[in-house]
Order: sequence, then structure tokens, then C-alpha cells
Amino acid sequence: MLTTVKIRPMIDKEKAEVMKILLTTPEFTISEVEVAEELIDSYLEYDTTSGYHILVAEVAQTPAGYICYGPTPLTEGTWDIYWLAVAFRRQRQGIGRTLLAAAEDRIRETYGRLILIETSSRVEYERTRLLYGSQGYDIISRIPDFYSPGDDKIVFQKSLG
Repeated sequence: MLTTVKIRPMIDKEKAEVMKILLTTPEFTISEVEVAEELIDSYLEYDTTSGYHILVAEVAQTPAGYICYGPTPLTEGTWDIYWLAVAFRRQRQGIGRTLLAAAEDRIRETYGRLILIETSSRVEYERTRLLYGSQGYDIISRIPDFYSPGDDKIVFQKSLG
């Protein structure tokens, strides 16, 4: 069955559903979810002037995933992908790829030239790392023990040129 996905900017009334997605994603710690919520709140209050852009993937009139990204301060055309999460029951349906592609399209429209994504080396993030690699992102650095002993920071990069 083909899933129909609509990608659009997040609106206030979707915060609870997006928070549910974050809270039920086992890879995310409570502290990480709190940071994600701060970015959501900033976006909902100030829109993109907050420095954050948030898109939701809507399936059957319900948020099934979201992506948060923004321009990297003090750079020319470099952007960061901060958060990408898909509801567990909607994973492996192409929603993450669709959200990532939508963010890339919008970044290109603003003359973005480079996208960076930071993630964990923990085994729980293996599928996430595979997704990024399958979408043309290359690992450009690894900082050992960054998040905690044994949990390296892995940085992916994609050039949009």
C-alpha cells in the first residue's frame, strides 16, 4: 500500500502529536526531547525568524513525522538538520526520506549549498546513519566519546551544488 504523505510547515495545534513522536522514539533521551521542544516552541512563537524551520509529514490528517533545520550562524549557505523523527508505526514507509528531500528543496531555494547532520554512533542510530548515507550524505568527521564514553559524534555532509 502506498502511503500518501503531505509535507508542510508545522502549526501550533500539532505540537502535542509531534511531542508524542519524540517521546516514543526510544533513541531520544528526555534531555534531548526537552531541547527539541525548545526549538519547536521557538519556531511556533517566532516562525522562521527564530532561525529554525519545521516541516511535518502528514499522513491521514495526522503528523507522522517532522524535521527541524536551520541556517548555520556565521556561514554562507550552510544549513544544519537538527531533528528528524518519524512515528514508530510509520517508519520504513519513506517518510524520513520525504522529509529530508523536502528540507533539501527548501534549502536549495534559499541558495543553501551545504547541509550538515550530527548524530550518535550508538547502535540504536544505525538505521538513521544508513538513511543519511542512502540519501547522498557522507561522513566527514567522527569525534570519539563526544556525547559520552563510547558514544561518538558522527557528522554527515551533503553538498547541494
